[in-house]
Amino acid sequence: MRRFLAALALVLAAVSLAGCGSDPLAEQYREGSGKEYIAGDGTVETYAAGQREAPRAFSGETEQGGSISSAELAGTVTVLNFWYASCPPCRAEAPDLQALAEQFEPDGVRFVGVNTRDEAGTASAFAETFGITYPSILDYRDAAVQLAFSEAIPPNAVPTTLVLDHEGRIAARILGQVTEPGILKAIISDTVAETA
Repeated sequence: MRRFLAALALVLAAVSLAGCGSDPLAEQYREGSGKEYIAGDGTVETYAAGQREAPRAFSGETEQGGSISSAELAGTVTVLNFWYASCPPCRAEAPDLQALAEQFEPDGVRFVGVNTRDEAGTASAFAETFGITYPSILDYRDAAVQLAFSEAIPPNAVPTTLVLDHEGRIAARILGQVTEPGILKAIISDTVAETA
């Protein structure tokens, strides 16, 4: 019986250790990639108006020294993009997000970045480099905005883009880089049209 229990313990330990290998951050560390983020797979999820969860309250200071809150954004369609400056997919999608922000500005759509790691100087330099005109909340100190949306955004899944409806509810989520701006454009257009 002792031999059986000992063998069982070894099998369970091996299975347990094998499970550790499926942790993407652990794999990145072992590879020495230094990425320190889990890239989303580009999954796009949309939620019908009747299936959306209650809006989340959030607020934060921007890299420009102002502040933004969910109360201030109420009544408008809002695109929240979670990013940080040294994230390669964040850099790649920045021009597309800026182009969409400009395109939908006449419709009253607000774009707001949520910078998950950088201080004001780094976030401002990124905005200048990529021509980003919309503000970003600096969320690196207390992760308050990330916590407000923690059920919708996996930890370290940067970039992630959320489209909030007029009531502040999540209408859509894109995990990973926005590689097809036309999809995000269609989602925004549909969300704007809901109250038209």
